[in-house]
Amino acid sequence: MEWLSSLAPVLAPLCGMGGVVTGAWFSYRQVKRRGDADERVATLQATSSAQAAEGQTYVEAMKTVTAGFSSLLDQQRGMLDQQKVLLDQERAMHAQTVERVNLLEAGQLELQREVRLMQEEQRRDRRWKAAALEYIHSLLDTLRALGRPAPEAPPEIADDITTPGQ
Repeated sequence: MEWLSSLAPVLAPLCGMGGVVTGAWFSYRQVKRRGDADERVATLQATSSAQAAEGQTYVEAMKTVTAGFSSLLDQQRGMLDQQKVLLDQERAMHAQTVERVNLLEAGQLELQREVRLMQEEQRRDRRWKAAALEYIHSLLDTLRALGRPAPEAPPEIADDITTPGQ
């Protein structure tokens, strides 16, 4: 073991240097781990901040979308109310139109009845006129047969009474 003692002056500084290198390596490793941990914490904080900002943006977007849909629904309700008012007005106008049509149809029926009555009166008057003219012609023929002159016809009926014999 003497050889070990003779190596002591060389081994002691080597062991000391190995201890210093090992200590430096442990120190570096500890600092690196702390740095990595701090970096992970910073990354996690940044990620969580970004996620929180993204979540806030999402919440704001949802509020905007909800407000837009609410506004759209309000507009549609307003349009539906306007359409209901227009529909009610159209129904009222339709009812008035139907009432007017019914009134016109009733008037037309009354006019048709009056036209039929006038046509019947006209037919009756024509038959009466034809019978009256035949009777007048018969009387005129009788007067001529008796040798008497026929009185002059009034101007209103003179054209109707003209006979082929005159």
